[in-house]
Amino acid sequence: MTKRAKVVRPPPIDSRPKNRILACLPRADFQRLRRHLRTVPMAVKQIIHPRGEKVREVFFPNGGVASITTVMQDGSMVEIATVGTEGVLGVFDGAMMSAETMMQVPDTNAEVMSVEIFRRELDRRGALYECVGRYSQGLVTLMMQSTACMALHPVQERCCRWLLMTHDRVGRDDFHLSHEFLAMMLGSTRPTVTEVAGSLQKAGLIKYTHGHITVLNRKSLEAASCECYATVKDHFDRLGL
Repeated sequence: MTKRAKVVRPPPIDSRPKNRILACLPRADFQRLRRHLRTVPMAVKQIIHPRGEKVREVFFPNGGVASITTVMQDGSMVEIATVGTEGVLGVFDGAMMSAETMMQVPDTNAEVMSVEIFRRELDRRGALYECVGRYSQGLVTLMMQSTACMALHPVQERCCRWLLMTHDRVGRDDFHLSHEFLAMMLGSTRPTVTEVAGSLQKAGLIKYTHGHITVLNRKSLEAASCECYATVKDHFDRLGL
């Protein structure tokens, strides 16, 4: 008996990426854009937009967490914002980057579009323009709050805030995160990160071994965080992001 070949069905014509900006576009807008999008895999420590180079492509993450970091002359880095499926990387519209964008928690891939197509679509003043505009408001709020948080709040509270934001974005309780990345994000040293992570683990909030974090008690993690997590989350929720 001849074995019947497996039929591979194409995805529905209006199938959407996981990125929320692209997913929320009206069908006509998305269909116009989809032929200009290409899907690329994302890896940990992948540099998406190098410092000092013009932005030539915008990235719509379908998962994971990317960091926008400020790089000092000695090579040290401090995170100023994070971006997940709610946003887009490269909204600087072809400008020279004074920061660096790096993938810190990889998950699946991203949709990529040239800056020229992105700018042309924004010039239509349609749905993408409105979505990106709302997201830009949220991103500015995140950057402002992160600056205040870095200056005013203890490292353990800031660590809880960052873990909560990552937990929201990856959509699962466990994810990979090295001491190096966590120290960079918190503007702290690796020994301090080890101490903070150990304290949170001892309290039963997380499990942290070999760069692998598991959130064990979300409610207590929220209670241990500074006010900045709720402030930024509420703002993004109001914007519908």
